[in-house]
Amino acid sequence: MANNGPFRGRTIAVVNDLSRDEQLYLYKKTAELKKKYLAGEDCSDFQLNDPDCAAYLMFLENSTRTKESFRNAALFHNVRMNNFDASTSSFKKAESFADTVKMLFGYSKNSLFIMRTPEEGVCRALEEELAVYAEKLGREKPGFINGGDGKHEHPTQEFLDEFSFLEQKNWDSHSIHIVLTGDLYHGRTVHSKVDGLKIFDQVKVDLIAPPELALPESYEGRMIRNGFKVRKFRSIEEYLTQDDVADIWYFTRLQLERMGDKILDKAESLRESVTFQERFMDKLPKGSRFYHPLPRHREHPVIPSFLDKTVLNGWDEQSINGFYTRIVEIAMVGGKIGHDFTGAPPREESVRDDYIEAVPVTRKSRVQDRYKVGIKPVDEGIVIDHIASGEDIGEIWDRINRIRQILGLNYRSSHGVFHTSDSSKYKGIISLPDILELEQKDIKMLAAVSPGCTLNFIKDQSVLEKFRLHMPPRIYNFDEISCKNEICISHPQNHQHVGTMFTREGESFVCHYCQKKYTFKEIWNR
Repeated sequence: MANNGPFRGRTIAVVNDLSRDEQLYLYKKTAELKKKYLAGEDCSDFQLNDPDCAAYLMFLENSTRTKESFRNAALFHNVRMNNFDASTSSFKKAESFADTVKMLFGYSKNSLFIMRTPEEGVCRALEEELAVYAEKLGREKPGFINGGDGKHEHPTQEFLDEFSFLEQKNWDSHSIHIVLTGDLYHGRTVHSKVDGLKIFDQVKVDLIAPPELALPESYEGRMIRNGFKVRKFRSIEEYLTQDDVADIWYFTRLQLERMGDKILDKAESLRESVTFQERFMDKLPKGSRFYHPLPRHREHPVIPSFLDKTVLNGWDEQSINGFYTRIVEIAMVGGKIGHDFTGAPPREESVRDDYIEAVPVTRKSRVQDRYKVGIKPVDEGIVIDHIASGEDIGEIWDRINRIRQILGLNYRSSHGVFHTSDSSKYKGIISLPDILELEQKDIKMLAAVSPGCTLNFIKDQSVLEKFRLHMPPRIYNFDEISCKNEICISHPQNHQHVGTMFTREGESFVCHYCQKKYTFKEIWNR
């Protein structure tokens, strides 16, 4: 069968790039492959066998299991496997990711890039850049697989983890009760579980970590929004004092080297809080299994070596499963399999630019009667009203100053803080006489700087039109914004020429690339 399956050319940058149905399909096909492979049967129905396909392993961080499992998976497929050596590449000459990948893309009829980078959001940015480049050349766009980016995500590790959990549960995806313990702050394998565990209908997650190693609030909040039942404990010992103990445990190594001298001074107590001890054995429910993305620290393992030969050891099989799941991931992205997939694809988020709400003009009387003493009445122009309405006076003045600076409102004007219709509350007003219109870009910027404010268009001392502005669904192509995450691919100091983009999530803005969350006040450069 030709390699033209429905997943061909897809990018797997985050777990959610595969829908729940697609992930379950991946696990089903992995189980089929593993059974055939271990029985010594013919596995050619999983192999790309395409000499025109090149798989580039671009690992800019050290890796053993992820890199070697992908290398062996690529060799299984009989494609041109290229082990890209970053230490001797043009990256040493400060070449951008895009320029390097464009060059390599030109060497094969179809390409797959498997990447691990200290920067976050690289696969997403390259997917978008190379799609445009490939279309320009009349070529098929390449696929990208994220083998781990910074502290962001590690989707392929998540897929092998979930496959291992399902194996343990005899393929029952109804419910899971899992412990996540260790360094939950830095552990990208844990961060990926926020979405990966959604393959189960019911999810109960017990987080075990002292405050210094706790899961960031943004990820915990997403777990709760995903419907997970979440409990938190400061140590394994504290956790085991209660009776509702999970049968699946997921440990991560402590990355204390990333946390500064103050944390290193407490290293011993932090390790003790998340290290399993022999005296805990009788507290575990029957059939419990331990997992770990590996490697374990040889001096301070959170899963001590006395457990290696016990029935609790699920991490050895888990590690081997990386080979099988990554064979299937390449088979999917390479188009070999997928013809029998009948489930739903990822849901496409519809973007509606409905942040401008027309408000009925209920009063068209003279404008000077409507505005307070001390602010210049407007005969013709624009009035920005209800700025930070109901906030304290300091916040309102700050918002007024932000609007003036960010929009560059250096015109004849007046502004101030005044009572609302409720004399106990205040609002800000900016009066712009003689400014008859704002460009769409400026209106969008104003909506992002001060959601909730109103725009009043004035003519002959009367309000012609009035609009209330809400947070835009996305904001991009503005020089005035940037992601503040220094390891994000879009951060200016990385010089990767990736434009900043934020999407709205509730009352927050989220970086399109690294998924770091911000308030509307935090995205601006000034």
